[in-house]
Amino acid sequence: MKNNYFFIIVFILAMGTAFSQQTIGLFKNSVDSYNGYTLFGSQKSTDTYLINNCGEKVHSWTSQFFPRFSYYLLENSVLLRTGSISANKAVVEMIDWDNNLIWDYSIDSTFGTQHHDIAYLPNGNILFIVYDDVLKSDVEAAGSSTLKDAIKSEQIIEVQPDLINGGGTVVWRWRAWDHIIQDADSTKPNFGIVSDHPEKINVNYLAHTAFDWLHFNSIDYNYNLDQILVSVPNFDEFWIIDHSTTTAEAASSSEGNSGKGGDLLYRWGNPLTYAQGTVNDKKLFYQHNVHWIESGLDDEGKIMVFNNRAGIPDGRNYSTVNIIDPPVDSNGSYSYSGNAFGPTSFDWTYKAPIDTSFFSNIVSSAQRLPNGNTLVCQGEIGRFFEINSDSIVWEYVNPDQGSGPATQGDSIFGNKTFRCLRYPIDYPGFDSKILTSQGYIESGSNFTCELFTVGLSAIVESRYEISIYPNPTQDKVIVSRTSFLEELIDISMYDLNGKRVLSSSIKTGERTLTIDLFGISEGFYFLSFRDKNSTWKEPLIIKEY
Repeated sequence: MKNNYFFIIVFILAMGTAFSQQTIGLFKNSVDSYNGYTLFGSQKSTDTYLINNCGEKVHSWTSQFFPRFSYYLLENSVLLRTGSISANKAVVEMIDWDNNLIWDYSIDSTFGTQHHDIAYLPNGNILFIVYDDVLKSDVEAAGSSTLKDAIKSEQIIEVQPDLINGGGTVVWRWRAWDHIIQDADSTKPNFGIVSDHPEKINVNYLAHTAFDWLHFNSIDYNYNLDQILVSVPNFDEFWIIDHSTTTAEAASSSEGNSGKGGDLLYRWGNPLTYAQGTVNDKKLFYQHNVHWIESGLDDEGKIMVFNNRAGIPDGRNYSTVNIIDPPVDSNGSYSYSGNAFGPTSFDWTYKAPIDTSFFSNIVSSAQRLPNGNTLVCQGEIGRFFEINSDSIVWEYVNPDQGSGPATQGDSIFGNKTFRCLRYPIDYPGFDSKILTSQGYIESGSNFTCELFTVGLSAIVESRYEISIYPNPTQDKVIVSRTSFLEELIDISMYDLNGKRVLSSSIKTGERTLTIDLFGISEGFYFLSFRDKNSTWKEPLIIKEY
C-alpha cells in the first residue's frame, strides 16, 4: 500500500468533488462552475425538478402528463411545460410555484398535434410547433409522391393565452407547405430551379416514405430581429423566418420586415437541401436545441446547436456542441451571394477529448452561461455537464428513471432528458421564493457538497496559506497557516463517499491546529476548508499502524 501513496494522491486530486461508486446524482461541483439552479425532467416522468449546484432538489412540480418535451421557468415563477396526453394529442400547461395548474391549452383538435418545443414571447404569447397533415392527393398535386395516405409537414402557430377564462386565441400562423418548390414536373405548381431558390423548401429533397417529413424539434425567437429559428433535423439544417408578417403575408413571398413574407430568410447546415455545395459542405447531423445566444453573454447573437450525430463523416458515434456566426446585419438581413449560405465553418466547437465518450443519438441541449461556460445535456443518458475552456467543471446524472428516483449505486435506465436549463440565483422567477435544500432526488446519497459563490482567485490564494502534515498520517494531522491574524477557518473531513467523519476549526489568532484521528479507519479522505471568502479541499491519507 505504501508504494501506491503517490498514485492515490494524484488520483484524488484529479477527482475533485467526484465520489466513488456513483451511478446517479452529482459527480462534480467546482468553483469554476456557474452558481445557479438547473431545471430538468425525465421524458417518462411527470415531475420537473429544480436543483442547486450540489445536486440537491430545491423545488419541483408535478403534472399528470409526461413532457412533450420542453419546459421553461418564466420570470413570474410559473413553469411553462408541454405535456403528452396520448400519441396524437398534446397540451401546454402553466403551473404556478405552489403546483397549481393555472392554464392549459391543446391546439390538436383544430390544427394538428403540437410536439417537441414551444417559445414564450415577450408579449406573453406562445409559439407552438404543430404537425401539418398533407393528404396524399395534395402531395401528388405538388409534384411529389407518397405511398402514405398523408404525410406530416410542419407549421408554427402563435397562441395568445386567456389566463382568466382559459383557452387561447390563434393570432398568427406559418406553414412550411406554403413555401415549397419542385423541379420534377413542370406541369405542377411551384415548379422551378431548386438551386436558384434557397428561400424555398424542396418538396422532393427526401422521399416521402415516412410520415414525418421535416420533424421540427426546437424553436426560438429573437425579439430584436422579430425572427423565428427552427431546427429541421430530417434536413440536417436550421431555418430562420420572418415573424413580422400577418398570417396572410406569412403564406406569401412578400411583405414583412424582410419583404420576403414567409419564405426562408436564412438556412444553414446542409446546402444539399437546396441543390448547392457537396456532401463535404454538410455540417449538421440530426441536430437539436438550435437557438440564439442571449444578449449579454459571450458570443451573443450567434447560434448554438447540439450536433447529435456529428461523427457521421468520420464513421464514429460522437456528438459536438457548435456555434455558428450567421452573416446578418443590424436590420436582420442575411447576405447571400449564391452557392451555399455562409459561414463555411463553425465559429466554435466542443468535442470530448475521447470523442466517442460524448454521444447522444437523439434529444439533448447546450446553453451558454453568464460566466462564459457552457452547460450541456447529453440527453439520451440523462447526463448534464458544464465545461469551461479547459475541462468539465460540473457534472450530474438525472436519477429519475420514470418509475421514480433510483437508488445510488444502481444501474440507471429510463432517465432520458430532452434538455436542461441553468437559471442564475438572481433570476426574477426566484424573487421571494424559498430555495433551500430538500435533499437529493435519489435515495442512498450521503455525500456533502460545497456551494461555491466566489471566483477561482480566492480559492488559489487561500490554498497557499494552508499546509497539512504529516500526509500520509496515522493518528493525527496538523493544519498550519502562515498568517497569525487570519480569521476563523471551519474544517470538515469527508470520506470518498462524501460522509463527514469529523469537524473542527482554526480560530482567530491561532496558527496551528492538531486534529486527533484516533478511531478513524485507514483510507483516503478530503479535508474541506471554509473561510468567509472561499472554500477548498485537500486530500488526506490515513495509513494503518
